[in-house]
Amino acid sequence: MEQIEAKNKKPSTRLKKTMTIILKSIAVLLIAIVLFMAVVFIVDKISSKSEEGKIHSYGQLVPVDGKKMNVLTQGKGEETVVLLPGYGTAAPALDFKPLVEELSPYYKVVAIEPFGYGLSDETEKERTTENIVSEIHEALQSLKIERYILMGHSITGIYGIDYVNKYPNEVSAFVGIDSSVSTQGGMDVEFPITMFKFLKKSGLVRLALKLGSDPYAGLPHDDETKEQMRMITLKNVYNSSVMNEMENIYPNFVAAQKLTFPKNLPLLLFVQSNNADRPDWLSLHEEQAKESMYGKVVPLEGDHYLHHTRSKEIAENFREYMKEMKKE
Repeated sequence: MEQIEAKNKKPSTRLKKTMTIILKSIAVLLIAIVLFMAVVFIVDKISSKSEEGKIHSYGQLVPVDGKKMNVLTQGKGEETVVLLPGYGTAAPALDFKPLVEELSPYYKVVAIEPFGYGLSDETEKERTTENIVSEIHEALQSLKIERYILMGHSITGIYGIDYVNKYPNEVSAFVGIDSSVSTQGGMDVEFPITMFKFLKKSGLVRLALKLGSDPYAGLPHDDETKEQMRMITLKNVYNSSVMNEMENIYPNFVAAQKLTFPKNLPLLLFVQSNNADRPDWLSLHEEQAKESMYGKVVPLEGDHYLHHTRSKEIAENFREYMKEMKKE
């Protein structure tokens, strides 16, 4: 009888020991994760504070809706080109630098950084097309710019079509740089907003960007500009304004489907010719160009950010196009 009880105790003891080891291992793992997250969080906070003093100001801050919007102006040409960024471009005025340098000998170039971008303030206002367009217009009014060519990248195709319809007496032409089209597919996706906010607050986004490939490698920007862009990216990535704009992307696309470019507005579209993800990308823009009597599509080989590598061709084709428009 005693032998049977002894045998029964042995497995029970071994099980307890095994469970103790497992629980201790889990505890150690949880502690390690907490310590890791704490280190990541602290490093991010310290680095962010340090980078605040290293970010150089550029452009000028203009009053818009009780806040400050950063605008860079370069060149003294008779005609004005207003540059607007694609979604999530952290430092638009710096990102557009190669194109600004190509255009500024011939035009007055105004690169606008909407709220949440570059050195502009953030805003609590919904990032609807209506609000974004109104704020950009107010910035131009603050600068006393009353007649201009609107040129923009990516999602500017959505905001721009609304803009030219609201202010037809101010915009003399619209130029898209691989600009969005309201009928393009896939814009109804649900973005993981909560996860993005967690990555931002925890500091993990800094770690991810540090471990990932260099997004600025091979760009024509000088090293100092690239470093500024890196720091401003870390400052702005997943901020509240940019996240709210992400939440509004689909409704903004839907709203744009009700609009067309005015028939008599010069419309020039530079389009990525080798978009493997969207075989209909070029044809979508060709259809859009038909909305204008003067619509023209210029296919260019490159990635979505055509102005990084094809700024010279964009500027040359744009200048020739505008000369042709003056003859009309």
